[in-house]
This record gives sequence, structure tokens and C-alpha cells, in this order.
Amino acid sequence: MVFSGLQMETLKAILPYIEITLSLLLIIGIVLQQRGAGLGGAFGGDNFAATFYKRRGAEKFLFNATIVIALLFVASAIAGFLI
Repeated sequence: MVFSGLQMETLKAILPYIEITLSLLLIIGIVLQQRGAGLGGAFGGDNFAATFYKRRGAEKFLFNATIVIALLFVASAIAGFLI
């Protein structure tokens, strides 16, 4: 697929906005996944139960969506480098 010069210029103009949007979505997705139990393990708390934890429902969707957003962000960064 060959892009014309106008299409490449349009992509160059839009790509930074796409990267900013993806980065904000990635930050939101990561922050929503944080748990308060992580600090207890650093001070000798019982963090053994976290080993056998299984994601379900909305948490699993958020986890998978964060992975997809991260991959799209990497792809857009590589595209911005190659253009």
C-alpha cells in the first residue's frame, strides 16, 4: 500500500495527538489497577495470597485493555520514528 504525500503529511500532523491520547489512556489504565496491598509485602506482611490471585470480570477487561493500549502506543511511537 503506497501512501501519497498528502496522506503522509496528514499522518505526521495527527500522530502526536494519537500518542498523547494513548499515553493518557495508558496512565489511567495503570493507575486503576494499583492495589494497596503491595506495600505490606515490603515490610514483612503476608503477601503469599497474592500469588494465587485470578483476575475476573471488569478487572480482567481493564488488564487486557491496558496491554492493547500499550501495544498501540509502542506501534505509534515506532511509526512516528519511521515517518
